[in-house]
Amino acid sequence: MRERTDYTKLRVIPGRPYPVGPAVYDSGVRFTVFSRHARRVWLALFDGPEDTEPAWEYEMDPARHRTGDMWSVFVENLREDAYYLFRMAGPWDPARGHRFNPRVYLLDPYAKALVGDIHRGPGFMKCVAVYDRMDWPDDVRPRIPMEDLVIYEAHVRGFTRHPSSGAAHPGTYRGLIDRIPHLKDLGVNAVELLPVHETGEYWLGRCSMITGKELTNYWGYSTIGFFAPTGRYAVRAANREHLEEFREMVRALHAAGIEVILDVVFNHTSEGNAQGPTLSFKGLDNTIYYLLRDGEYLNFSGCGNTVNCNHPLVRDFILDCLRYWTAAMHVDGFRFDLASILGRDQQGRIQEDAPLLTRIAEDPVLRDVKLIAEAWDAGCAYQVGSFGGERWAEWNGMYRDDTRRFWRGDPGMAGAFATRLAGSEDLYARSGRTPLQSINFVTCHDGFTLADLWAYTLKHNAANGEGNRDGQDENFSWNCGVEGPTENPGIRALRLRMQKNLAATLFLSAGVPMMLGGDEFGRTQQGNNNAYCQDNEISWMDWSLAETNAELLRFFRGIIRFRAENPGLRRKTFFRGDGPDGPDLAWRGPDGGPPRWEDGANTLACLLHPRENAGTAVFMIFNATADPVAFRLPEGGWRKRVDTGAEAPLDYAEGDNAPEVREEILMAPRSLGVLTRGEG
Repeated sequence: MRERTDYTKLRVIPGRPYPVGPAVYDSGVRFTVFSRHARRVWLALFDGPEDTEPAWEYEMDPARHRTGDMWSVFVENLREDAYYLFRMAGPWDPARGHRFNPRVYLLDPYAKALVGDIHRGPGFMKCVAVYDRMDWPDDVRPRIPMEDLVIYEAHVRGFTRHPSSGAAHPGTYRGLIDRIPHLKDLGVNAVELLPVHETGEYWLGRCSMITGKELTNYWGYSTIGFFAPTGRYAVRAANREHLEEFREMVRALHAAGIEVILDVVFNHTSEGNAQGPTLSFKGLDNTIYYLLRDGEYLNFSGCGNTVNCNHPLVRDFILDCLRYWTAAMHVDGFRFDLASILGRDQQGRIQEDAPLLTRIAEDPVLRDVKLIAEAWDAGCAYQVGSFGGERWAEWNGMYRDDTRRFWRGDPGMAGAFATRLAGSEDLYARSGRTPLQSINFVTCHDGFTLADLWAYTLKHNAANGEGNRDGQDENFSWNCGVEGPTENPGIRALRLRMQKNLAATLFLSAGVPMMLGGDEFGRTQQGNNNAYCQDNEISWMDWSLAETNAELLRFFRGIIRFRAENPGLRRKTFFRGDGPDGPDLAWRGPDGGPPRWEDGANTLACLLHPRENAGTAVFMIFNATADPVAFRLPEGGWRKRVDTGAEAPLDYAEGDNAPEVREEILMAPRSLGVLTRGEG
């Protein structure tokens, strides 16, 4: 049981201006906070997370407790796990950007743990002063090379919240641990987790038009505690327990050889615009932390505000945060949401050589972590192919769109499809980068699942309560003839084949593959392509589908294993198109000659030379038309490893069990094939 603080024994002395945030020692706790424009600063201590009035409060003396813009005190005899907040007084001048209010208690941006219910109002969530434990003696980072990475995007809560998960603690960090064997069996070696940081906005104050239940900020893209893992995914979160549970998850994933990549949201905070709440940054120093024009919030995030990422002090904050998650929490990489904002200057203009992006790339602590950008924002900055330099990889949105359109049957997509399959040289070679800068994906949390992509032509977002106006209108999807669920066996077989086609394309492509969790067994969101607010069975992974759709799961395991066994699919450089004994990658039409790109037919084949693939030639065939097409094979005896037009188990076959094929193969409508030929 938590020991009650004896406030009569506390003694305050001047602190130090650095490091920022709380620092716990045997003799007490130091609190350091930044504010340039505050005139008065108070530190408040509370007995419990639900307390509305502080048990102890101290006003800092600028003459003794301020160094430059840093305010700091050391409170002797205060123990770890102390609950605390700040208050600040300063100018209230919204036209000039100042929003100080001494009546509002403020969260510490550097707090490592937050507890309490923020929806009850400012001050109902508390910071917890915790010791930065660095005890990782049994943890070894997997350090997986980019070319070998297979990323699995997942939501911590949704991964095991469904009753079918069988997790002892569903919807938690510990629940995810229970399902690590599934990840291992699947063949993935990195999980990219949707935001795990503490959010300010959870309940949305809006109800589902279908269930009548209040909707939530389920995805978590509304951060207020950038250093703090959310307690919502913990079994217990009264003090620092959620930090330990997060670290248990990281340790367990590492022990299984799986890296942890965090989705981080530095582009905006949950405080919103002028109508939003004052929780932390607004009340600490609004003009420093946010992009403003005449006191109004610039909104390149689409969420009400934009973080002033290239202010030197905010750059320091972001770097400190990334270093903490790397060094103290042992994560292996970061995916930066709406990352183009990180390159905007203090007037909101895109910078060609943004100092923050360079600093992150060159930071010695971050030198080995993966850096992945969502290289666009809501302010029309689309930078896929040109973001941040050689250390940065990017979500390749053009890969997603072009591969979907090819398999949907849009005319004339063979050329674009071939470019994506070969690593998107058009995007990355021009800036001196490699295929490893391309994070290839066909689905992600934002949009249709793989199953829904071939079951719905239209989005069905009525449950979000926004009149079906939210979410992308164009998804390059196709319902295969019937909108939504159907018992028609022909349509069901076609939908399964289309899922296999896109899955195989993803793992045959040069670049780094990322799949959406649940796609391996046909997870559906019932046609909702923007399930950000659905903390229910629309979003949760239904593990019973692993049995219902066992054929698809088997196929995913097989094609991921095929990628791992063939180094030519995991290349670090672009294909050259030449070689002393033949081209490294040769494109073919159905007749065995060069493709007739100008015909507009979505039929294509390619031959990967055995010297590029440890002595094994690979012949890939793609027929996205509505008709069967015969493809002439290169000379020699081939084994058919993949045929999405065939019934299981012939859709995927291991080496010696694969049937032999010579001279010609007939590919079913809308199907994909892969053949291999050993060279001795």
